[in-house]
Amino acid sequence: MSLNDPQWGKRGGGGPPDLDEIWRNVNRRMSELLGRKPPQDPGEGGTPTGGVPLAGLLWLVALVIVIWVASGFYIVDAGRRGVVTRFGRYTETTQPGPRWHLPWPIEAVQLVDFSQVKTIEIGYRNTPKNKIDAEAVMLTEDENIVDIEFAVQYNLKSAEDYVFNNRRPDQIVSYVAESAIREVVGKSKMDFALYEGREQIAKQTEQLMQQMLDRYRTGVFVQKVTLQNVQPPDKVQAAFDDAVKAGQDRERLKNEGQAYANDVVPRARGAAARLLEEANGYAAEVVQRAEGDTQRFDKVLAEYRKAPGVTRERLYLDTMQSVLGSTNKVIIDQKSGGNLLYLPLDKLIEKAAAAPAGPEPSPSPATTRSPAPATSSPDSGAGFDPSRSREALRNREGR
Repeated sequence: MSLNDPQWGKRGGGGPPDLDEIWRNVNRRMSELLGRKPPQDPGEGGTPTGGVPLAGLLWLVALVIVIWVASGFYIVDAGRRGVVTRFGRYTETTQPGPRWHLPWPIEAVQLVDFSQVKTIEIGYRNTPKNKIDAEAVMLTEDENIVDIEFAVQYNLKSAEDYVFNNRRPDQIVSYVAESAIREVVGKSKMDFALYEGREQIAKQTEQLMQQMLDRYRTGVFVQKVTLQNVQPPDKVQAAFDDAVKAGQDRERLKNEGQAYANDVVPRARGAAARLLEEANGYAAEVVQRAEGDTQRFDKVLAEYRKAPGVTRERLYLDTMQSVLGSTNKVIIDQKSGGNLLYLPLDKLIEKAAAAPAGPEPSPSPATTRSPAPATSSPDSGAGFDPSRSREALRNREGR
């Protein structure tokens, strides 16, 4: 048997299958699926068929078109935006929900997450212990070096700017953050950056970053800048701690001195005010007393002009009473010629004042004496001679 034998492919054996037979089987099955009568075999007297029927081809093309059109449907989740491009050019930004665009290659859509808050770290990675010196070391206005580690939180505010205006917007945010904080720290003192100015530096950095990102049209919104760690370099940490301790001691001593001054100065001012008020009171008292004495003298002078003798005697008696009223001496008139028993009245008065209160003892017969004769004291009425007192006053005035 030769290869030209027409029965070569139909006989049993291990030869390859007939390609025409395989094609006829495919056509028959396609016709059955499309509801048409399968083509007849040429060996059975039918008309030979060399390809797929036209109706089947149209159905196949329609199916492909439906699948192509259906590929344009997409869903935008909540918190996302869809950026639609037509032949690579921006067309629109779609909101959350089911959407449709012209299928590829005419239009394409890129979903951008708006709800995600991204974080970049400057000066460290993951934890502040993993410090990156190239990013953390900064120079202050007073030519000192500080290590600053901070984080920036941001999200998106414009999907088209974020997708089209910059090639690597996240890396641009990192560069802008480092540049902004270096500018802010470069205008601040070291002590300000380390202590009281941390919040202010973070706020100024946030504002400067937002201005730069808007100028670059990155579509990024900076939510917060957080300073994780601000300290001097590790090599000078010990010396810096000593300087800080010395500054704290200085402030403590200054506060103690200020507290002492606040205690002493008001007290001295109060004492000065008290002395001043006492001096003013004494001056007012002296002036008023002098004025009162002047008025009293004027009244006495008027009475003296009316009755000089009576007024003179009255003045003498008042003067002697005021002088001798507070003394414990006893004046005795020796010219009266009588015997006078002197009693130590001052000692008796002192003993009476010092003795406790109680019933007075009755006098014993041994200590009872006869009554002493009346003294000629000026205050007593029995032995007082007014003519003698006037004569003594005239003699005293004549001297």
